[in-house]
Amino acid sequence: MKTNFTFLIIGLVFLASACGQKDELTQKKEDLAKMNQEAALLRTTIEDLEKEIGALDPEFGLTNRKSVLISTIQPVKKHFEHFVEVTGSVLSKQDVNISGEVSGRIQEVNASEGIRVNKGQVLARVDAESIQRNMEEVEKQLELATIIFEKQERLWKQQIGTEVQFLEAKNRKETLEKNLSSLKIQESRTLIRAPFNGTVEEVLVRAGELVQPGTPLFHFVGDSDLFVEADVSERYIGILNKGDSVDIYFPSVEENFKTKVSAVGGVINQNNRTFKVEVILPILPFAKPNMLSVMSIKDYENENAVTVPNYLILQDNKGDYVFTVEDNMSKKRYVKRGKTYKEESEILEGLSGNEILIDKGFREVGDNFIVNIAQ
Repeated sequence: MKTNFTFLIIGLVFLASACGQKDELTQKKEDLAKMNQEAALLRTTIEDLEKEIGALDPEFGLTNRKSVLISTIQPVKKHFEHFVEVTGSVLSKQDVNISGEVSGRIQEVNASEGIRVNKGQVLARVDAESIQRNMEEVEKQLELATIIFEKQERLWKQQIGTEVQFLEAKNRKETLEKNLSSLKIQESRTLIRAPFNGTVEEVLVRAGELVQPGTPLFHFVGDSDLFVEADVSERYIGILNKGDSVDIYFPSVEENFKTKVSAVGGVINQNNRTFKVEVILPILPFAKPNMLSVMSIKDYENENAVTVPNYLILQDNKGDYVFTVEDNMSKKRYVKRGKTYKEESEILEGLSGNEILIDKGFREVGDNFIVNIAQ
């Protein structure tokens, strides 16, 4: 019984001690929170007071201001070029529909869509039976007319017979020769041939169909004479001329090359106020008609331009400006911007190219801020 009482006393002592520790920790947390609140209020009061003193005493404002950590770059003096970017399409001067030249029924189609063929290769054949029969008939008539003409010629040389008989025989023979030649041409046209090297894009006829002269049979595109055509805004009239430098980029294959403008249209499209620009393409293995391209046409250049990155140029109600560093102070420098291309801007006025520009940290400074350049 005595032992149990002793344990009870010890337990009460431990509990009292723990409660005392808990009360002490809570008090310290409350004290810390109160001090932080007082410190925040004090900092606000100090900042307000510094601003008031700085407005009355500029010297105090400069010496009391904290420095801003920055990095710097210099403007770049270089040959600056500006390009107009327009979307164009690859076209072909050899993009044609091959039509029939004689009447008849399609006897054979030798071409299919997508195949590449050479110049003169037979694509289809029109039934030539009626033409061949006419040729056979004319050949027999010509054979007889030739015999008669030769006899009349011998007689005429012997001064036998009349001149009229000789001329009639000659005319008959020559007429039949011309008819036979014409029939042979018609027979050759029953073979539909490729006019140049290229690809059969579409077959528009089937075997057994009856065709007439002018009936489209194949859509055919040649391998050469490809060009890029684009619509350019009319505000570039007089700036853009034949022979100007141009870059062509093909997004689908990520290929580009440099060439020159080959033709400039002379008529403005009333619907979109643009004119046509044409650039001849060399033979490129990946270029195909209707392929999308981006045409970059140079419309301006400056041999000795001062350029800065676009992101460093800020604006206010007075205009464009950048921040420079002078005597460890940031200075607001107003500039006159020229042409902008990609990530660079040409500076026409305000910078000579020898200044030190604030790069990283340029949004954290103002005019006459103390700066610390990171090494």
